[in-house]
Amino acid sequence: MSVEVANESGVEVDEAVFAELAGHVLDKMGINPLAELSILIVDEPAMSELHEQWMGEPGPTDVLAFPMDELRPGQGGGRDEDASPDPALLGDVVLCPQVAARQATEAGHGTQDELELLCTHGILHLLGYDHAEPEEHAEMFGLQGELLASWRESRGKR
Repeated sequence: MSVEVANESGVEVDEAVFAELAGHVLDKMGINPLAELSILIVDEPAMSELHEQWMGEPGPTDVLAFPMDELRPGQGGGRDEDASPDPALLGDVVLCPQVAARQATEAGHGTQDELELLCTHGILHLLGYDHAEPEEHAEMFGLQGELLASWRESRGKR
């Protein structure tokens, strides 16, 4: 997996952790190992601008996902025999650590845990998952929980 992480937020984060997490999620989802993903970490003004421009909503949000290719697990992007060997650009996940820090406090866990959750959430959106309907919500959040649990287990956490 090719994962590019750029931190433009002014908040110190371990960029390598996000690249490793993304690789873990994409691997568990059976995505072609030649796939490319970009993770951008921005400050609140930049996130507010993106949120308004693309979602039509004011103020910053925690995560945005901008898919590029229609890549779905088991549909040309996975590891099955019919998978395309060509690299695919999945898209961009944009995170805002300032918003994540507030949410982490409300949820009673650390900012890093919240950022890992949001990164996983954004990647699932890139892969076509959504949570608008109750069934979709249950599937996406269940999968998100499983992926985070396996990630943390692989790192010896919880």
